[in-house]
Amino acid sequence: MANFKYTAIDAAGRGVKGKIEAENEQLVVARLHEQRLHITNLERDKSVAQKASIGKAKKVKLHSLVVFSRQLATMIDAGIAIVRALDILENQLKDDVFKDVIAQCKRDVKGGASLTDAFGKHPNVFSRLYVNMVRAAETGGILDQILDRLSTFLEKDLEVRSKIKSAMIYPILVLSFAVLMMTALFLFVLPKFKEIFISMDIEMPIATRMLFGISTMLKSHWYIPLALVIGGFAAYRAYSKTEKGAYQIDSFKLKFPVVGDIVQKMAISRFSRTFSTLISSGVPMMRSLEIVGETSGNRVIAGAIDNARNSIREGQKISTPLTQSGLFPNMVTHMIDIGEETGRLSDMLGKVSDFYDQEVDNAVKALTSLIEPVLIVFMGGIVGFIAVSIMAPIFKLISNIG
Repeated sequence: MANFKYTAIDAAGRGVKGKIEAENEQLVVARLHEQRLHITNLERDKSVAQKASIGKAKKVKLHSLVVFSRQLATMIDAGIAIVRALDILENQLKDDVFKDVIAQCKRDVKGGASLTDAFGKHPNVFSRLYVNMVRAAETGGILDQILDRLSTFLEKDLEVRSKIKSAMIYPILVLSFAVLMMTALFLFVLPKFKEIFISMDIEMPIATRMLFGISTMLKSHWYIPLALVIGGFAAYRAYSKTEKGAYQIDSFKLKFPVVGDIVQKMAISRFSRTFSTLISSGVPMMRSLEIVGETSGNRVIAGAIDNARNSIREGQKISTPLTQSGLFPNMVTHMIDIGEETGRLSDMLGKVSDFYDQEVDNAVKALTSLIEPVLIVFMGGIVGFIAVSIMAPIFKLISNIG
């Protein structure tokens, strides 16, 4: 949504100035014509756009959003007015970015805007899922219930992310330490051994010469591996921002051994939980699927959901195109099919989400238990190769002396 300033002449010939919010200029012109206003000047209101950009530049931590939603739901349930509740929450927030966003939302609500419109101006803080659920809540007059449901949804999402992060901390630390130690070994330790062997005129085997060659290359041209890493990362980022590149990367993630299984289960869990939350909150089916596709986190999954939307328009069930995509297991599609037939789709999706949350947890634990021995074997192999390459010339020297 953009903000526009206009100058117009009304039916009585008087000059009128004002501001209006719309998606584009054409909608502004249509609305003003409906009010029988003759437009003399129309332009974007950049000052409002700058104010509305608070929260767009930086994101807010998910935990802060969870606490905010839970507290706002409690206050509204207790009968506190929305403006007063936002004022209380603004004063107790420690995150400066989030505090500014809530202050802007409070001013918008005071000025007559709905809570949906106020939240909608900050897409990096309040997602489309969040805004649409608040819209459905305001329409149905059940804002406290929907905010409580949103809090539960966000808490589960935060829990899954926290489990994955905590499970990956140990392997990442071990790998980082190993890389640092290997770098120090090649840059500082091996050159000393090379000087000793050369000074003693020891004949070095191929493995030792190759090891010293790598060490010399890293010491004299250390910037080449660094440039390759940075360049590769930059190329990946640039390619991932293109539509084709992002789709291919998401497709590769689903096919990658072990990791692909976790990515698929996470996407299915998120799809089920988001879809269930939206439907139970009263958001229309087509809009729910649109939001679910955008928040799935994988473009391949999003494409399958988009096909499901098109099939529903043609009168088919949701489960049919999801089954045809091959991305959703039979258990998921059967549960969705049963939910459609019995009118309990939200409950069935909730059960699917709970099941796959546990599956993701188990898969992550299995992956970390697999990574640890692989890292140990890998590092043991490298250390063993270095040890043999260094000791071989020494043994040869001892045997020659003997």
